[in-house]
Amino acid sequence: MLPVTLLTGLGDGFRGAVAGNLLAEAGPAGVLVEYDVRDLTAVVRTARTAAGVIDREVITMAHPCVSCALRGSLVELLASIAAVERYAVAIVDVPAAGDTHAITTEIDQHPDLHVDRVLTSVDTTLLLENLQGEDLLRERGIPTAAEDGRATAEVVVRQLEYADAAVLSTAHVPTARLLQAINPRLTTHTSPAHLLAVRPQLPRTVEPGSVAAPADGLTFGWQAARPFHPERLYDALEDLVAGTVRGRGTLWIATQHRRRVSWDSFGTNVVFGVLGPWLADLPADRWPSVGQQHQARSALEWHPEYGDRASYLSLTGPALDARELQRLLDGCVLRADEAVHPLTDPFAPYLEGSTAA
Repeated sequence: MLPVTLLTGLGDGFRGAVAGNLLAEAGPAGVLVEYDVRDLTAVVRTARTAAGVIDREVITMAHPCVSCALRGSLVELLASIAAVERYAVAIVDVPAAGDTHAITTEIDQHPDLHVDRVLTSVDTTLLLENLQGEDLLRERGIPTAAEDGRATAEVVVRQLEYADAAVLSTAHVPTARLLQAINPRLTTHTSPAHLLAVRPQLPRTVEPGSVAAPADGLTFGWQAARPFHPERLYDALEDLVAGTVRGRGTLWIATQHRRRVSWDSFGTNVVFGVLGPWLADLPADRWPSVGQQHQARSALEWHPEYGDRASYLSLTGPALDARELQRLLDGCVLRADEAVHPLTDPFAPYLEGSTAA
């Protein structure tokens, strides 16, 4: 079975330098797969060893899309490399917009391939700008599909959360602390040496609706056993995400009584979705279909009247005002003397058509 290392990162220059170091570390037994995605109608894929290029292909794209270019032929190439039985590791330099979760899933389905580690390269001088900005990938000129509406901050956070290790362009303790607050599994390195020795601590995926653990004042946690007033919460969103880089959680919104709503924020970009029904509305034989973290939390905090209905949220950032966040969120909760039926729901348009994650 051929071990595969995936390397992500927003900056092509630094990521390319790390990829070169990985190939040098692998020696004659390593293969590096790289993509030139400057022209998405004709993506150039190259496979090379320390001795030189062993494969080059121009992938003609009817539908310009970075992820399609990778996923369409990458597994086939890696399988052919594995079949030679000459190489000990394949390194894939994933373009900035590539989805490493989807790529890992496809690679691991092949019997001769396995993703051993996922690494990400981080330019420390641009990290906060990338995490806290509002711009979209396509606005940054990063090649991606025309319909890709992801924010740059979301792409960077997803890369960090799915990675096993991050290599930083410069040593910077506050940056390393922030990265580990985003992903506690992550190991941080200030040198590209010995990255092929990194061993993952699975699982890599974050359970939808879950919250992050407290982390040295960088992550603020909040919960409430009463539902949110939808209009007050909606009006407070801009203030709640100011200064944050990541937010996660489950919301009980008064006008969405039968649906668990997920909160995912990336910088100032907030995404809401439907996680599914509450356990209190499900027969016991369907409880295993709900996330394990939610089941565990519900078992500890089950309310005699509302069951597992509750809100819990975590917000991560480099300089959070915990008192102000507490005040804002507490003020968004529906009071005991407020009725639900006359309320309007500004979240309804964002949840329309959403299905359980």
